[in-house]
Amino acid sequence: MQTKFHIKKGDTVKVLAGDSKGKEGKVLEIDRSKLRAIVEGVNLVSKHTKPNATHPQGGIVKQEASIHISNLALLVGGKVTKVGRKENEEGKKVRYSKKSGEVIK
Repeated sequence: MQTKFHIKKGDTVKVLAGDSKGKEGKVLEIDRSKLRAIVEGVNLVSKHTKPNATHPQGGIVKQEASIHISNLALLVGGKVTKVGRKENEEGKKVRYSKKSGEVIK
């Protein structure tokens, strides 16, 4: 059984630990097997690339590296919040903000 995460692709998150601490960004991808996520503009690393169609000159390219999911906190309305799960009126489980009580889309 796959574990449920408190964040999903497309969520806005804040980094709690590491070199990128305090930065905010949108989740681009989640790797469930390694418990890691790639966040836009966070944890940038330099990658040396050979010349190819997208980079005819080659050289050094900055790109996002994955960050452990435990170092991320969900942002709802610009504030960090914990995430809970509850059933809505249709009986479907939804995520909600424990700070404000509103349902997270």
